Amino acid sequence: MSNQDYINEIKRIRESFSDLVHYTPLELNHTFSVISNNNIYLKLENFQRTGSFKIRGAYNKVSRLTDPEKNAGVITASAGNHGQAVALAAKLFNIKSTIVVPEGAPIVKIEAIKNYNPKGQVIEYGRTYDEAYQKALEIREKDNFVFIPAFNDRDVIKGQATIGLEILEQLSDIDYIFCPIGGGGLISGISSYCKQKNKSIKIIGVQSKNAPSMKESFMKNKISTMELKETICDGIAVKQPGDITYKMIKKNVEDIVLVSDEEVANTILLLLERAKLFVEGAGAAALAAVIHKKIELQNKNIVVIISGGNLTPNLLNRIITKGLIKGGRLVKFKTKLPDIPGALLNVLKIIAEEKGNIISITHDRERLELEYKMTEVIIELETRDFEHINLILTKLKDHFEIEILKF
Repeated sequence: MSNQDYINEIKRIRESFSDLVHYTPLELNHTFSVISNNNIYLKLENFQRTGSFKIRGAYNKVSRLTDPEKNAGVITASAGNHGQAVALAAKLFNIKSTIVVPEGAPIVKIEAIKNYNPKGQVIEYGRTYDEAYQKALEIREKDNFVFIPAFNDRDVIKGQATIGLEILEQLSDIDYIFCPIGGGGLISGISSYCKQKNKSIKIIGVQSKNAPSMKESFMKNKISTMELKETICDGIAVKQPGDITYKMIKKNVEDIVLVSDEEVANTILLLLERAKLFVEGAGAAALAAVIHKKIELQNKNIVVIISGGNLTPNLLNRIITKGLIKGGRLVKFKTKLPDIPGALLNVLKIIAEEKGNIISITHDRERLELEYKMTEVIIELETRDFEHINLILTKLKDHFEIEILKF
């Protein structure tokens, strides 16, 4: 296929689902531009239907099935986002769907899959995507379903390539595109289209340090299988890349960098606070690589793919709490006071004078180590920063014994 034929095909695909798949925003973000000393444009696929880019590839694949294949029903394996996309695509074509997810998949994603297609079912199996994938293949053979790959499929990749088309329509002057990688379908699609249009654009892939299978494959020049560690980037945790995506990435991607869960968590919190964007771990990985300077760049136009927003509330709560602690905005300490009326008031006056905000107070009179006429008080405060914490604790230590506690 010639370059122009490929470009035309991606345009036709985009037109084919223009009424169903959102044309997502590409926004210049001031905060992240200042932090990185570049012009940072966020491609907001977290605003896409189902909360991630996956509907593009899933819909394109399902739309190309024959009538007998549609009647048979579809099956796939997914950590969550692809499963939601396949369930919705199947519903739009009024066909049955079976989604096999790892047992540890986020509850919010499993419930969403169920809601997207009343004619579908969800099966939880295995600890990783790859174990769920093998189970899905077994069920396909037994029940004669049509398998919809999450990434290693040319029709799926072409669906994801429509993101590249939109980006180049929205911004003509681009130096770099940073994109998360799990199995590689997203970056394969974006890079294949963008490189056809402008070979000078550099494409940088981003993986989790706890799931670096494509990075290892890229460096070793052969497909590698990696044991996975737990990661908040569950949407890009894949043990082994696909052969199709591996070849496309070797051809079109300049480099692959790794980010830690800590860097991703910090980025999720920044996106929430500064950009008012609700983004999952995999969705924040590419921006984490930029703001933590995995590649030293200055004064460049950088497009960052925010690939999804399906973050569980429980994980978000942990990220927020840890972020506040690390930023000096929460502190917890204990002190001993005489167990008499007004003793606690003296502590609270100092806190109030220094503008600390009390989150909680816990009394303990029964601990065996305490003297009979004493009580232990544990106080959790909201503060501005570490300097504010030091100011409050210094004033308190002038009058009381203070011990800082871990959360």
